[in-house]
Amino acid sequence: MKPWLSKSAVQFREQVDDCFPDRDRKSDGWLASLEHRMRSAKSDHNPDPESACVRALDITARLSDDKRIPAYLADQIRLFGKHNGRISYVIFEGKIASPILGWRWRKYKGINQHNHHIHISFKKDQDKNSDFFNIPLLGGKA
Repeated sequence: MKPWLSKSAVQFREQVDDCFPDRDRKSDGWLASLEHRMRSAKSDHNPDPESACVRALDITARLSDDKRIPAYLADQIRLFGKHNGRISYVIFEGKIASPILGWRWRKYKGINQHNHHIHISFKKDQDKNSDFFNIPLLGGKA
């Protein structure tokens, strides 16, 4: 089966692109490289063995000239995840937020600290959900 990106991830990326049309995309990605697949079998960047769906998205941190925006967006994703069941976790600048500690930021212990991109993982039951993400920095209402 050919790998495909979850519809939730596609929608999320489209909202980022709409709000930051001139953003840097150098560290964007979704499908794991062969090296990443060999090193990290549990990564959401790997296609699901049953459906071939990929449930992870990396968004390059350089969204605009304002260097505060990526951390602000990562925090808005964290808050969205806390109140909406579509996101599994978010990683940025050596921190991860997930339901494990009530969506509070904690130290991320993985090899890649995600300093150049925001990593978002989406839940399996969201594979075919292309609903709008109500995240203020991405066009949603506060």
